[in-house]
Amino acid sequence: MILGKVIGNVVSTIMAPGYESKKLLLIQPVDPSGKPKGKSFLAVDTVQAGVGDIVLTLDEGNSARAILKEPASLTIKLVVAGIVDEVSL
Repeated sequence: MILGKVIGNVVSTIMAPGYESKKLLLIQPVDPSGKPKGKSFLAVDTVQAGVGDIVLTLDEGNSARAILKEPASLTIKLVVAGIVDEVSL
């Protein structure tokens, strides 16, 4: 799992088959204190997250498809699996 902050929405007029009804978010990985680390990436939203939310992202295709209940033929690797309320160290 990757802890990240939603920094934007992605809008596309043309999408590959299977992505038409999916919301895409731009995620910036962060450390537990909220400081950015690493490169941002796109993920399919499954929890109705929005810009500014701290989220948990799964980086594994089979788990992503299981959460979305999609067939194995759909190539989705990253999904937002949860919105973080609090990080305790």
